[in-house]
Amino acid sequence: MLIPKAIAEGVRDGRVTTQYRRWDTPRVKVGGTQLTPAGLLRFTRVTRVPDVDKISDRAARAAGVKDAAALRKLLTPRDPDAPRRERSARGGEHVYRVHLEWAGEDPRLALREELPDDAELAAIAKRLARLDARETGPWTRDILEWIRDHPHVVSKELAAERGVELLPMKADIRKLKGMGLTISHEVGYELSPRGAVYLDWLATQ
Repeated sequence: MLIPKAIAEGVRDGRVTTQYRRWDTPRVKVGGTQLTPAGLLRFTRVTRVPDVDKISDRAARAAGVKDAAALRKLLTPRDPDAPRRERSARGGEHVYRVHLEWAGEDPRLALREELPDDAELAAIAKRLARLDARETGPWTRDILEWIRDHPHVVSKELAAERGVELLPMKADIRKLKGMGLTISHEVGYELSPRGAVYLDWLATQ
């Protein structure tokens, strides 16, 4: 379930409490969580909306939309017979109301400040070895070292230097971020304290 940054921030400060989606069946589970730019969000309730025309302006505003008419437009089902470029991306037979709440800060924020001990370092190395075991060959150490040596440098320079496509490379870096090893910025990246300790340890192995 894609949650835009502005909506996630609205959930965090309490302005947004619901979202609406057109699905065939619910794609989130009550009690499940999702990591967003505003932190961790939790899904607290999922209900089917039997009549979209009965959604009120107040309910629309609780979803971060200006009024019910605007929300109904967003929920308009796609026309399968329309030209592809004109089709709506909104699919699914039913409309669901998803209740959600802010569940806390991004856990990676705390993780990246935690300095791993020897056992944790070995576990990190094992996990990165699995990421390196793909047909294109190892990449984790090269990227971590480049980020260490080029903090806040635009990522397309790293992609050009490595001769790889930008978007798949950024997806790889997000995996490192998920382990608390890197920090993302508006421009480029930097090693986290956890990532720096890992590279120092790796150099001694």
